[in-house]
Amino acid sequence: MEINRIIGSHADQLLPHQLLMSWLKGYKRPNDKILGLKAQGILEPLKKGLYIAGPSISETKPDTFLIANHLLGPSYVSVETALSFYGLIPERVYETASMTTKAPRSFKTAVGRFTYTRLPLPYYSFGLNMLQLPSNQYAIVASREKALCDKIVTTSGLILRSVRNAYDYLVDDMRIDESALKELDTNAIQEWLPDAPKRDSLGMVVKMIEQL
Repeated sequence: MEINRIIGSHADQLLPHQLLMSWLKGYKRPNDKILGLKAQGILEPLKKGLYIAGPSISETKPDTFLIANHLLGPSYVSVETALSFYGLIPERVYETASMTTKAPRSFKTAVGRFTYTRLPLPYYSFGLNMLQLPSNQYAIVASREKALCDKIVTTSGLILRSVRNAYDYLVDDMRIDESALKELDTNAIQEWLPDAPKRDSLGMVVKMIEQL
């Protein structure tokens, strides 16, 4: 069928309900057709109104960073997910973690678990990069520095009271290499401090890095 071919040719993209409706404009009951495509595994729902190509039509999936940006907006990929992507931490990450200005949320989908943690403005908007994906689409991802700051800011009960505390947490607990820390832009972090949660802890991170 034509619609199956179209969906398969867009397997690396997100498929919002409005797009599907434009493809199905020749059907008298397009919503019923969408339900049928879901039942056949041709469409896979991520949340209400957002789909990807299902397993019976293609094994190709959109990039998880792209999915993360669109499951809940505004949002950007950060903390362990971004730190692992940049190679700053050795652990493999099994969920895609993002920051948002909205209430915390989580989504369990066919392509994995996505979590969202709330951050206040204007701190939320600092240190964001537009990352080009292999599909030539783009996703918003925290910079190395912002992902590290977000990790400290959002870790409950974590307070870095000294340079030694900062070193122990980043090098011993998170296992970030000293050489990688030296490459971080501490000037950028300092610019964020007046509007940042846990500014004293982040200030200790800056001091520690500058002493390496």
